[in-house]
Amino acid sequence: EVWPVPADPARAEDQLRDLLRRAQARNLPVSVAGARHSMGGHTIAPGGVVIDMLPFRALDLDADRNVLCAGAGARWADVIPFLDARGLSVAVMQSNSDFSVGGSLSVNCHGWQHDRPPVASTVESFRLMTADGTVRRCSRTENADLFSLALGGYGLFGVILDAELRVVPNERYTPVSEVLPTDRYVARHRELAGPDAGMVMGRLCVVPGGKTFLREALLTVWRRAPCGRAEIPALNPAAFAGLRRQVYRAQIGSDAGKEVRWRAETLVAGRLAGAYFSRNQLLSEGADVYRERNADRTDILHEYFVPPGQFEAFLARVREVVPRHGGDLLNVTVRTVAEDRDTALRYADRDLVAFVMLFNQSRDADSDARAAVMTRELIDAALGCGGRYYLPYRPHATREQFASAYPQAAAVFERKRHFDPAGVFRNQFFEAYGPR
Repeated sequence: EVWPVPADPARAEDQLRDLLRRAQARNLPVSVAGARHSMGGHTIAPGGVVIDMLPFRALDLDADRNVLCAGAGARWADVIPFLDARGLSVAVMQSNSDFSVGGSLSVNCHGWQHDRPPVASTVESFRLMTADGTVRRCSRTENADLFSLALGGYGLFGVILDAELRVVPNERYTPVSEVLPTDRYVARHRELAGPDAGMVMGRLCVVPGGKTFLREALLTVWRRAPCGRAEIPALNPAAFAGLRRQVYRAQIGSDAGKEVRWRAETLVAGRLAGAYFSRNQLLSEGADVYRERNADRTDILHEYFVPPGQFEAFLARVREVVPRHGGDLLNVTVRTVAEDRDTALRYADRDLVAFVMLFNQSRDADSDARAAVMTRELIDAALGCGGRYYLPYRPHATREQFASAYPQAAAVFERKRHFDPAGVFRNQFFEAYGPR
């Protein structure tokens, strides 16, 4: 069953306790869901109960501390206008606003905020209901072990009810963009992304063949342009969403479509120089603008992290692997993520470069099997460069690859056994990679 949590906190906590007792009595696995954008079965256990947290979305601001208290079911699309009206903004989140706060904490997301660790770094505390129905406040000083385990813990340690998040001022930015060879990207990123950089994003050319496939990059640095609050541009709906969607989706199975999209993106980037945008405007776009709507096809995300010094070595492997498997690569976004010092199952054990890849494929078993082989080769490429892969996506990695990328996982699962001895919180991700 899918069980929507009541919006009222007192009712929610009482009913959640009852649900957990019932699940233990009947040996039913329980998983926790928000916006359900994770692709690896993290929000569902077959034959179990899915807790739908989306109704639990209250927002409250402690203005004296610049701390937002958000219900786990609140989406960033709710949070951004709430903060915008108060001159504030989210410190760290994904590049799209569809996702829920609880889900983002559970995957320990990161975004294109410059020189920032993942979202866990912004968390002051959260309330977690564990398998025995106890609500524990978790912070760096209180229940610190659960703080580290549940952030980036994929719902395996309990139900995150709400969280206190540090927020930052909304700011005005102006972009500076440059098209350059990928072998100059890391050095040029260091030169352009100085102290005034608020957000930074790169794109890679995905036009197959020729001399530009994953060899040409568009680097955009959004620099702070200080002004009074009244001069910060108003938060508006995303512009030209329909046109951008048409250009983006026209790439599927089309080299010409990919060429048109790359030329359009680089041209528009050049013409935005001198324009002003608010931080909140840049964060306020949903992934639905681009998503696949045909029933016979699907979009699949990958994400790989490598040390900056391995940037070009990793891309050299990707250039060989993707065409050999016929992968229809629609997009590669490049970001940096600073070292994560908060979570147990961490991916950013040092400062890394992230490659976020979007593929499109047919929705059938043969296509998925071919994609799995390609994915495992890309994971090997990242591991061979001293990097790792991100866990919210399809569970195509072997158990050996998972253990190599996340050597701390065995200790994390052992702590799960301590906090959840009956194994109440389970999902397909845990079934694939947990202890056997």
